[in-house]
Amino acid sequence: MKAALYTIIALIAFAANSLFCRMALAEGYIDAWSFTIIRLLGGAICLSIIMVVHARRLTRQSMADTSIDTDISINNNAILNDKGSWLSSISLVVYALCFSLAYVELDTGTGALILFAAVQLTMIGWGIYKKEQLSALQWIAFMVAVAGFIYLMLPSAAVPSLSGAAIMAISGVAWGVYSIRGQSCISPLRATGFNFIRSLAAIPIIGLMAIGYLSDIQSEGIVLAFISGAITSGLGYSIWYTAMPLLKSTQAAVVQFCVPVLAAAAGVLFLSEQLTMRFIVASSIILGAVLVFILNKKAAKLAS
Repeated sequence: MKAALYTIIALIAFAANSLFCRMALAEGYIDAWSFTIIRLLGGAICLSIIMVVHARRLTRQSMADTSIDTDISINNNAILNDKGSWLSSISLVVYALCFSLAYVELDTGTGALILFAAVQLTMIGWGIYKKEQLSALQWIAFMVAVAGFIYLMLPSAAVPSLSGAAIMAISGVAWGVYSIRGQSCISPLRATGFNFIRSLAAIPIIGLMAIGYLSDIQSEGIVLAFISGAITSGLGYSIWYTAMPLLKSTQAAVVQFCVPVLAAAAGVLFLSEQLTMRFIVASSIILGAVLVFILNKKAAKLAS
């Protein structure tokens, strides 16, 4: 139940991220370089404040009673020692920057197709490498979800530029790597927080590219980028890291097919985008296939 709750919240955050990025970049409120900088800063600031409060609470808990359970004390120390990793931070920066840069060059359908193809290949490939077995029904459900996803996105897809496609593919691989590394974290909050803090080391380099666009930045773009970083990225990725140890790599990959559906639904609700029969049919196919995939995994566990 926890895995389902955390996963649903994380997927909603991912969809909101896509919405904020679309609003900020497509409307020309801000450039991709500046959007990424503010996004990383927002996540680092928000999570740093939460981590300070959380660390003080754990420290007080450990010092409150000298007779405290040793296991609890050891667990608290392990949590406080979880500081993410440079590899995860690099993956985070590469994903965030490449996604924003590619978004400017690609239309929504093409970008989503390339991004999620790269994510699926990375995470499912890793799952197969780690000998995560899939049943025949799960493979069928996966292929149905892929077909539904293509059916949903293909009408808006166009022949992409080679550079845009390559950048978006790199973004997808980086996100797949970042997600996989969440399976081994002890404290999702602190791991994500320190990953964002480490990512700030890349800001001076990104800032050099953003200098030429400073005069074009509008307040709406700053607000959208900060919300994207602080809430839907910072908090959203922390929740995703909470869910990842509870999921197989293959499960985590397949459930992300729901993100374009949620993002498109949000576009209908908040951006007055048109609700089409194609969207209704494709969404039903994708969500149904994902449900079959997850439920079949549980059934397989019970049978064993």
